[in-house]
Amino acid sequence: MEYRELGKSGLRVPVVSFGGWAAGGWCWGGTDDANAIRAIQCGIDRGITCVDTAPMYGMGHGEEVVGKALAGRRDKVVLATKCGLRWDTEEGDLFFETRDLNGEVKTIHRHLGAAAIKWECEQSLLRLNVDVIDLYQCHFPVESTPIHESMGALLELRQEGKIRAFGVSNFQAGMLAECLKTADIVSLQPRYSALDRRVEEEVLPFCIEHNLGILAYSPIEQGLLSGKVTVDREFSETDDRRYSHLFSNENRQKILDMLERVRPIAEGHDATFAQLFVAWLVAQPGVTTAIVGARNEAQVVENARAGEIKLSDEEIAEIRAQVEALDW
Repeated sequence: MEYRELGKSGLRVPVVSFGGWAAGGWCWGGTDDANAIRAIQCGIDRGITCVDTAPMYGMGHGEEVVGKALAGRRDKVVLATKCGLRWDTEEGDLFFETRDLNGEVKTIHRHLGAAAIKWECEQSLLRLNVDVIDLYQCHFPVESTPIHESMGALLELRQEGKIRAFGVSNFQAGMLAECLKTADIVSLQPRYSALDRRVEEEVLPFCIEHNLGILAYSPIEQGLLSGKVTVDREFSETDDRRYSHLFSNENRQKILDMLERVRPIAEGHDATFAQLFVAWLVAQPGVTTAIVGARNEAQVVENARAGEIKLSDEEIAEIRAQVEALDW
């Protein structure tokens, strides 16, 4: 496994990190806690020593699962979590409605007020059962709170020793510039994959210029780039992929056809499609690590192997050409 420094944080992370969204169960049709714990521990044993989670992943449940998995292994892991999405308050900006793991309707608000950030940090420390969070991230930008207020709270948390470094997620370039006026954020967590390359327009160049680490999420687009999401596959009513346009039967077929065109590259590296596209992503300029989810140990073993694959410049260009040729 290759390791890279995350921006100017001093934190070294593997090029493949463990994504804890599915481990929380929310939006993924539930979860098996025992499998998730074993998956996280299996990843650590194979060099996946950065674990990214969030309170929103199962409304606290995902962090609790991560906390159990890290018992006795905390010193081996860069632990990242987030703040700013709340299901227990009406303060902040209305975001969306969803259902929790018990099927109860919850209204989600974006809230990054200073007091709220500090309170959330305390709750995360308790659920994770740790004394300090290595990377604390604002989950989404908030219009109702000035960025300098949020940054000030994060600076105080770092001064108090409750977090080691902090960054943001889903922020645009102009927002990143505002953050840097007040505080030394070290990273951005954007959605980025071969199928979704919007960050390449402004966000990625900004991060490269200002030495901000990139933790790219959804690198295989919730399984679409794995080749395992066939046209006839059905998703449960609690699985958000059921309602995504990207997962329409027509789009699934187009992606499956594209995967066949890059199969020779995958076979040349004895790689699965998922491994190929994770390797492609971590080869992109500015990317520090790809956050890849897993539900069981077998998926983690597959993910770890992606961190060993080195694609040639020609292969990287050919994969890009094939995805850019997709007609959506």
